Amino acid sequence: MLRGGEVLADGTAGPGRDHAEILLPLVDRVLREAGVALREIEAFAVAIGPGSFTSLRVGLATVKGLAFGTAQPVAAVSSLAALAWSAGASEAPLVPLLDARRGEIYAAIYQRKPDDLARLLPDAVYTPDELAPHLAQRCVLVGDADLFGEALRSAAPSGCEITVISADSLSATARAVGVLGLRALARGEGMDPADLVPRYLRRAEAEVTRTGLRFESE
Repeated sequence: MLRGGEVLADGTAGPGRDHAEILLPLVDRVLREAGVALREIEAFAVAIGPGSFTSLRVGLATVKGLAFGTAQPVAAVSSLAALAWSAGASEAPLVPLLDARRGEIYAAIYQRKPDDLARLLPDAVYTPDELAPHLAQRCVLVGDADLFGEALRSAAPSGCEITVISADSLSATARAVGVLGLRALARGEGMDPADLVPRYLRRAEAEVTRTGLRFESE
C-alpha cells in the first residue's frame, strides 16, 4: 500500500499457496498494518499480465470486487513493466522475462526513466531466437533470466553485453505495480474496474485447440 511514494505496508504470499484463499486475508492484514480502512483507498493498481492464467484471474477478480465497493478507479499495469521497474535504476535497457512454457518467453524491452518506463519492444511471446536480435549492445535481463540467459547469449548479436538479475534478487514487484499505477493515474489512465481484462498474450490450450489461434492478437 502506497501513500504518494511511501510504502505504508505490504505483504507477500509464499510459493505454492492457494492465492484464491489467501489473497483477501492478506489484503485485510495489509490494511490493518497501514492503519487504513478500505473506504479510504483512493485508487487501486493491479498487474494484468502476462503471467499465469489462474493467478491473473484471481488478482483481477479481487481488485474488481474491492474497487466496486469503493467506486474508485483502477490502474492496469503490465506484469513485465513491473518486473522491469523492480530491477532498479539502469542506464542499459531492461528486458523482463517470464517463462511462457514450451521454450517460449513473455518478454519486452524497457528503458528506465527517472519517474517512469519507456517501452522499446512490445510485451509479447517470443522464442529466444526471436527476442535476441532486439537486444541492445548492453542490456539487463530481469526475472526468469536463469532459464533463458544462455539461449539469449548464444543468439544475441556479437559483442552484446548481457547482465542478469534473477527473480530471487528483485525487490517486491507488488511495490512496482503500485508505483507504476500511480504514474498511470497521474497521466489520467485510471479506468473503471468493469473494464479490467487480463492480458494473457497467449490463448489457453483449450482455446488453441478450438480455434487454431495461439495468441490474443490473432
